[in-house]
Amino acid sequence: MRVAVAAIARPTFDVGLAQEMADAAFEVLGRSGAALIGSPALLLDADTIGDAASAWIGADLDAIVVLQASFADSSLALALARTTDAPLVFWAFPEDRTGGRLRINSLCGINLAGFALKRERRPYRWLYRHPSDPAALDELRGGLDDTQPPPPSPAPTVEPGPDARRRAGEVRERLAEATIGVVGDHPVGFEPCGYDRDELASVTGVTAEPLGLDRLFDGARAASAADLDSLRRDVAVELEGLDDLDQDALDQSLRLHLGLRGLVADRGWSAVATRCWPECFTELGAAACTPQAMLADKGVPACCEADAYGGVTGLVLQWLTERPAFVADLVDIDRVDDTGVFWHCGLAPFSLADPEAVRKATVHGNRRKPLLNEFPLEPGRVTIARFSRSAGVHRLVVGGGEMLRAPLAFAGTAGVLRFDRPAGDVLATVMGEGLEHHYGIGYGDVRGDLYALAGQLGLAVVSL
Repeated sequence: MRVAVAAIARPTFDVGLAQEMADAAFEVLGRSGAALIGSPALLLDADTIGDAASAWIGADLDAIVVLQASFADSSLALALARTTDAPLVFWAFPEDRTGGRLRINSLCGINLAGFALKRERRPYRWLYRHPSDPAALDELRGGLDDTQPPPPSPAPTVEPGPDARRRAGEVRERLAEATIGVVGDHPVGFEPCGYDRDELASVTGVTAEPLGLDRLFDGARAASAADLDSLRRDVAVELEGLDDLDQDALDQSLRLHLGLRGLVADRGWSAVATRCWPECFTELGAAACTPQAMLADKGVPACCEADAYGGVTGLVLQWLTERPAFVADLVDIDRVDDTGVFWHCGLAPFSLADPEAVRKATVHGNRRKPLLNEFPLEPGRVTIARFSRSAGVHRLVVGGGEMLRAPLAFAGTAGVLRFDRPAGDVLATVMGEGLEHHYGIGYGDVRGDLYALAGQLGLAVVSL
């Protein structure tokens, strides 16, 4: 068996740890019995991928193993896929839940890659194991020879009752009157955040209004000193540690909120999705996390990466649960304690914090700019949802579980969840279906309402 190997990463993550993971995984690959072409050297951009691929282009390969040494958007995975017709095997790596920076965010990388490849109808296989895990070698061999276990059994469905159907009908009517502002284009390699205005309206009833980032930045820069001072006093009530941050950058972040708030008020948006990076950092010098979290706390769901369908998902969950929702990434699965971690840099609304935790002000883990919220999510029953375009088909993803009271898993805002199904089965569904990397989290059990809504919208349900 001849196998090409490529390790991909991004320089904004912990390159040292990424290289350690790639080296250790390459050593495990060496014990697989396959003849290897390539090395564990990190490929950080399309040029380095092109150079590495020259070693296997034209070779008769049985597979290409993509070591997801750190997060990388799908553009690198797609670049590798286009170098060969051989099957792709993605290997992502767990990292310790230290409460500190999410150092490699490897799982989110293969999540994005799976979505992109599924839409292109390109088969792939995957594993999520630390190289030191005794199960890693067997799973790797299964991926190489396509003897991986079959997908898990479908999750139990929920039969909506009359009240659920009534509430779903009310939500459907409200969706037809809603407008979501989409500020800026989604980042390259983040295909799950893409949308077509006509499709979005046809599927959900929601009108999308695109707007350039320059309009947001103009509004942020024009905010008055009085409004800025008032907002800072409000935030100081919610978060500890504002005085410890770069004050100029903090002011710019607060200005982002004022700019967003102005657009929402002027245009009557029900929700907003913002291209948060890199321009908020590179052009304005601040993060959009807390600015959007504050919108959500005021009843206007907001999400990053210009994810329009994520914003609509947050809107539906807010209406059904009568509380703000949190749109987050699934960044870790622990098969031993049977939990997963939903996280985003610092985007969770203040009101979703564990009441026993201290809410802190912090900076972005990679870009080192404020303003981000930092706290673990409150414990309680939650519903997971997503208006999905995976595999080129519109569906509604629905799941549930119990958010546990647990220490903060990773810096920013995060929650440790025990799903209603085994965590490994949830991950197998996510990767097998090629689902998006963003999921809406709403407090309470509204799965029946969502099943009813899916039926009224003519959408199939993917049960997590």
